[in-house]
Amino acid sequence: MVMEVHQLRYAVEVHRRGSFTAAAEILHVSQSGVSAQIAKLEKELGTRFFERGPRIATPTTSGAALLPLMARAITDIAQIRQAADELLGLCRGTVRIGTVIGCTIPGYLNAFATFRTSYPDVAVLASEGNSVDLVDRLVSGELDIALLAHTGSLPAQLTSTTLIDEPIDVGVPSGHAWQKRSAVRVADLATADVISLAAGTGVRAALQQTCEAGEVEITPIVEAHSPETVHSLAERNAGVAVLSRSMIGEPLTAVPIVGARQARLSLASRKAPDIAARAFLGLLAPALLTPRDEQ
Repeated sequence: MVMEVHQLRYAVEVHRRGSFTAAAEILHVSQSGVSAQIAKLEKELGTRFFERGPRIATPTTSGAALLPLMARAITDIAQIRQAADELLGLCRGTVRIGTVIGCTIPGYLNAFATFRTSYPDVAVLASEGNSVDLVDRLVSGELDIALLAHTGSLPAQLTSTTLIDEPIDVGVPSGHAWQKRSAVRVADLATADVISLAAGTGVRAALQQTCEAGEVEITPIVEAHSPETVHSLAERNAGVAVLSRSMIGEPLTAVPIVGARQARLSLASRKAPDIAARAFLGLLAPALLTPRDEQ
């Protein structure tokens, strides 16, 4: 019997994603390639893992029994490799990092470049996503490190360093009626054209919690994927921006929101990261904690 690790990984990813198409996108392999490798493994083990529908793949009875074992085997193999590298003092392999969409924080970019130069034998796979997705991918083991925004506590399986912990404010353009106000109520936002980040981001979660506490319902006129877009639209008088305090700069004026919830930006990782991920964290954490005006 010759089972290959990538075949196990393909099967587990199809199970996680619920379809061959979604798994292929994550794995950066063609759908036909994923299907062919899983078919070879099914033939070798003499049983089918999935009922293949037009858009979804549902585990068979055999699949439901075998797929958790495959996931455990992948974890065990990764731990064996990690232990061997630790014993040899080698920094190699792959680091998988996820960031919030449109991340241009200088500390992150500088640390990324330094790591690539310092550890040429380590591949770095970087991707972007909303924070809810990044947390899920960290917990599942798909990511090693993530730079993400959130409001509440992170899952117990993760360890994190908080980089920013501040309330959300409303950013208004020059000449706006709120520009000279000391604060606005959440009820005021219900009468404004609000521009904010999309669902799944820390800022949007903070806005939602602020609205719920004030018993006000707000539907943004624009849901953007980057703070820069929110800021730029507000600069052009398309509406008012709702962002965390440090995201609002000139020419907008930041006005506090009464009872605003906190939005946090954290550097998170799985507990007991391997030697390569630890090396990346060793560069990344100090760079992100350095005041931005010193970078």
